[in-house]
Parts: sequence; structure tokens; C-alpha cells
Amino acid sequence: MSRTSVRRAVATTASLTLIAAGVTVGMGAGIASAAPTCEQSSSATKKDASTGELIGVGHTYTKSVTEAEVAAGTEVTYETVISTSGIGNPFVDRVTDFAPGGFGAPVQAEVTAFHAIGGLKTETVAATADGTGYKVASSGWSVTASNPLTVKMTYLVPAGVSVGDEITSGGISVAGTAAVGNNLPNLDACFTVRAKNAGESVSGSLDGAGLGSSDSNMSSTGSLSDFIGDVISRIFKNGS
Repeated sequence: MSRTSVRRAVATTASLTLIAAGVTVGMGAGIASAAPTCEQSSSATKKDASTGELIGVGHTYTKSVTEAEVAAGTEVTYETVISTSGIGNPFVDRVTDFAPGGFGAPVQAEVTAFHAIGGLKTETVAATADGTGYKVASSGWSVTASNPLTVKMTYLVPAGVSVGDEITSGGISVAGTAAVGNNLPNLDACFTVRAKNAGESVSGSLDGAGLGSSDSNMSSTGSLSDFIGDVISRIFKNGS
């Protein structure tokens, strides 16, 4: 086959692929921004006699969702940060995250904590069921005034949610020393469901044909041109 014929075949295949996936380039429908009631983060502070209120020591808990708008069938990450002030220096041995109703188990969990040897480290850890939530546990993660503890839980957004839905998570539960333990069911985070972008739509349509991306998930800022290039490469590979 001549180079011209190959180029024409590739262009035709790419065009048909986009049409079959229902993708219209350059004509995106606008999605209304999240309403004021859909807050991307929330926080709470615990100060009482056991944490040294008289000398200004307290613990602060923050939960946020990393994206304000997320598409169905893609991943969303919730971040919990536990910090302290003054000389509290607690150790946290468990953090339980409560995802929105209908979500499955986390696909990934990460913890960033200070270690006596090596300093601040980010590690992938196992998340296990804890009632209606999922927890990460340790013999004790150190929390200091300059080194908070950060826990990230990543979930798959259910395919059944609709564009425009406001999805609100549950809260968190924390256990540890120096009165850092706390149950905060209302420490939630909210995102709005958006339409899939071109790359996400094509990826979902092509997965069944064995031409989807290797990780089956394209970021919300993924380039359509890069994605089409990858699809073309797979077409040649599958045809070789």
C-alpha cells in the first residue's frame, strides 16, 4: 500500500472512530459551575483542655476533593489533612474516609507523613473496609506543627451519575494519641458531575475494541490529538 493510501486509511479510521464515539470536536456543551452549596472542601478545629487550649495547642482537620468537576466513569481523589499547632505532636494510627453513597472501594490510597529517618515521604498504602468507610492504618504517623499528615483516597465515579449532579462525600474518622482522635461525619467535600471530554468519551468507546488507553482512564485535561495519535499507533500495531 502506498504512503498516500496509508495516510488516507488512517485519517478515515480516526474520523469514523470519533463519530462512532459520539464526539464532536469544537462544539462542547457548557456546564454550569457548582452552586455555592457544593463546597469543594471543609475544615474543623479541635481545641479543648486535653489538647492544651490554654497554651494554644489544637488539631485541625481538612477534607477536600481535588477537582471541582469530574466526569462519570473517571477517577476522583479526596484529600484529608491533619495538622497540629504548638507542642501537640500527636501520632495518628488510623484515618477512615467515607466516600459518597454508591461509590466502591478506593482504587488507590496514599499517605504523606514525616518519618524520623528520611523526613517527609509519600507512600502507597492498603485501604481496608471500616464500617461504611475505608481506612488506612499505621503504628503511628507523626504530626507536627510543620509536618501535617496527608491522606489521599482515589475512587472511581459511578457510571450512573448524571451531568450536573452535585456529589457530596461523607466525613472522616481519626484515631491516635494526644487527643487527635475525632469523628467528623460532616467534614465533607462536594464536586459537580461534568460531561466527558473528547478523550474520555473516545477512551470509553474504544476499550471494548482493545484500542483504549493502557490505563483505561484519560485525565480531564488530556489532549485529543495525543489520544488520536495513540489510537493510530494501536491500529498499526494490531494490524501488523
